[in-house]
Order: sequence, then C-alpha cells, then structure tokens
Amino acid sequence: MKTHFIAIGGSAMHNLAIALKDKGYQVTGSDDAIFEPSKSRLEKKGILPQEMGWFPEKITSDIDAVILGMHAHQDNPELAKAKELGLKIYSYPEFLYEQSKNKTRVVIAGSHGKTTITSMILHVLNFHQKDVDFMVGAQLEGFDCMVKLTQDNDFMVLEGDEYLSSPIDLRSKFLLYQPNIALMSGIAWDHINVFKTFDDYIDQFRKFVTSITPGGVLVYNEEDPEVVKVVENAENYFRKIPYKTPEYEINNGKVYLKTEMGDVPLSVFGAHNLLNMEGARHICRQLGIMDEDFYEAIMSFKGASKRLEKVEREDKGTLYKDFAHAPSKVKAAVKAFNEQFKNEKKYGFLELHTYSSLNHAFLEQYDHAMDGLDEAVVFYSEDALKIKRMEPISPEFIKEKFRNENLRVFTNAEELHAYWNTLDKTNGVYLMMSSGNFGGLDLTK
Repeated sequence: MKTHFIAIGGSAMHNLAIALKDKGYQVTGSDDAIFEPSKSRLEKKGILPQEMGWFPEKITSDIDAVILGMHAHQDNPELAKAKELGLKIYSYPEFLYEQSKNKTRVVIAGSHGKTTITSMILHVLNFHQKDVDFMVGAQLEGFDCMVKLTQDNDFMVLEGDEYLSSPIDLRSKFLLYQPNIALMSGIAWDHINVFKTFDDYIDQFRKFVTSITPGGVLVYNEEDPEVVKVVENAENYFRKIPYKTPEYEINNGKVYLKTEMGDVPLSVFGAHNLLNMEGARHICRQLGIMDEDFYEAIMSFKGASKRLEKVEREDKGTLYKDFAHAPSKVKAAVKAFNEQFKNEKKYGFLELHTYSSLNHAFLEQYDHAMDGLDEAVVFYSEDALKIKRMEPISPEFIKEKFRNENLRVFTNAEELHAYWNTLDKTNGVYLMMSSGNFGGLDLTK
C-alpha cells in the first residue's frame, strides 16, 4: 500500500509513518519544518523528506491513502492536489480506525490521565508478553515506536484525544474510533480555542460514550462528577464499571498500594497516579490480565515521558518535569508533589505556554493551583502573546487569578534563567511544569 503524509513531522504523525513503514507499506511525506526527535527517527527509517516544504508533484494518482496532519492548513497545495485527483484523504484517527476496524478497540479518554493510563496498560501487557496493537502519545521505556500496527493482533489500545481530527475534519479524534472497551478518566475544560464553552467541551464526551459499540464496556472514574453525569445520562447500551482511588500509604518516601495480596511497592507517586492505576487495572482485567499479574507488572512502571518524570541532574538534585499545562493537570501534579515531599522545601515552576493557558477568561481555572509550594514561579513570554495576537497579561493579573500573592512571575526568559541560576538545586525539590521548555532552560545543569 502506498501512503503519503502531509505534515509527517508531528509527534503523532511520524510515529504512524514509522509504524506503516515497519508494516511494509510504501511511505512518503512532506512538512515545512521537522524537529528532533522526529527528524532523526524518520531519517533512520529512510522516510525523512529530502527538503522542507510542500510539493504538489509528490501527489500522484497511484497513492492509496493520503494522511493529513493537524499541522497542515486547509489551503495546503498537496491537499489541493489530492482532492483534485480524487484520492482517499484520511485524518490520523480515521486511518487508525481503518487499521483496527476488525480488532477489539480499547480507547482511553479523558481531559487528564489518558496518556499515563494508556502507558500503564501497555507496560503491563508488555511485561506479560501479551502482544497488542497500540497508539499512545508519550515515549515509553521498552518501546521504540509509539504506534504499532499488525495484521494478526486481536486488540488495539488507543489513547483517545478530544482535539480536532484534521483541518478538514473538525470532529474530536476519539469519536472516530468506535471503542468496544472504553475508559473515561475525568472531564475538565480544555482546548478553549476550539470548544468555546464548557458545555460544548462536555458534549464531546457525551458523543464519545454514544460511540461505544452496542454491548461494549465503559470503565469510568466515579470520583469525577462530570464523568458520572455523562455516564448516568447515556442512553445507549454498554456495561459500566466504576473505579476510584485505591488505598495507599507513603513510608520513607516510597508509595505502597494496599491490596488483598499485601502491600505493593510502586515507582510512581501521587494520588492521581494511583487513581490512573486503578483504571488501568480494570482495563487489563478486560484484556485477560488478572489482578495478581497486574500488580506484579505495575511495580516496575516508572511513568510516562514528562509525567512526573525524574530528571537526572549533574549535581544529583531532585527535579521532576511534568507536561502539566491545563489547570486540572497542574493541580494534580502540585498536590502529588506536596504529599510526596512533605518535609522538603518545594519549588514549583509553571510555564503558561498554550493558547488556552494564556487566555484571560481561562486563567480563572488556575485558582490556588500552586498552593502548598514553598516557592511558586509562573513564567510566560510576552513575545509569545504578541505572536499569538493575544491581549497583554500583567504579572499582577496572574497573581490575582492564581489567588497567590507570593507567586513570582517572570515574563522574560533571561530574567527567569538568572533567578534559576541563583538557586542551589541540591537544597529542596523542584517541580517543572510545561509543554514548552521555559525559554530554553537546561534542567540537567
């Protein structure tokens, strides 16, 4: 099968391109910019475009599938050529469904926790050598590529994102998967550039529940009131399995899960991670993994990339980075950090980087998000606001919305870096939360 990727360099797109190459497909692609690690990984597989840009001449009538990435625009010249030739154009999730429509599809959805839960499930399955197809949005230890597609596997585990499918398909990605088994971890307003009201956002999850195949299974977080409302109001037929935070304790900095089989030592921390783990356990049960086998495997799970991930520093200081940017994710990460390091001096740094996090109206959601930290820092770039054509934000406004008068606010990367360099990283513990890089800050030094 001959496939062409428009915007092949994206974190999800390049993984799919590699998976199809490994499956034996003929793969080509284009992009206007490709960064690491996508660049090296595509080059290693021999599918890195020779030059950057869009080239309509690459689009020929013998292409079986054009896969369109979210990074491309509606007026993309390669997309126009594909339409002109009448080629089949797929969004990323639409193509994944085509690859898995004869399999049992397991879809993990939610505003927060879905990457971690999907990662936990894959870790357990890999530990017990149970082979499945999958797609997950973070790099996992023991996995070369974060998309796997085969002819023979019976199951496909998919991280279900509620964001838009492509520039020409404005449905939420997870609405295309039609799960046989689903999980919903939580609902907290996100992507406000697309979903203008909270009800519009919640409606995507209502539709997701409706998309579960008749007689399917939904594992859901019974501690989240919005999730419970969506589940209770669903009119289609499926089996409902609730889950909640399990019992645990922290001894000498180590987290132990309390189970019928005894205390299970874990390599991750935070009540939200324990809640995620419980959801993963119920999904693994549906896939034939008994609880005893689940606990045996989950002890060695060290977390998904950038999800409370410990950074190895040259000075041996204790520093964790987290992808947290949405308010619910920031609050969960800070709560976990405060609980885990009760007796240490705690520093928390948050970069407001996304469109939503820099929106005046949305900043209300960050109230008390950094409470409990001994030193709390928020950084955002005034230049980024100009580039995004957004209203200016004052440091005083940030303090007001975070409900934290002691908050340090930086709007200039050089000043942030100067402050960072005054800190003794071996004294205290550090939590760095961003989907960016704090203006180029090297967290290892």
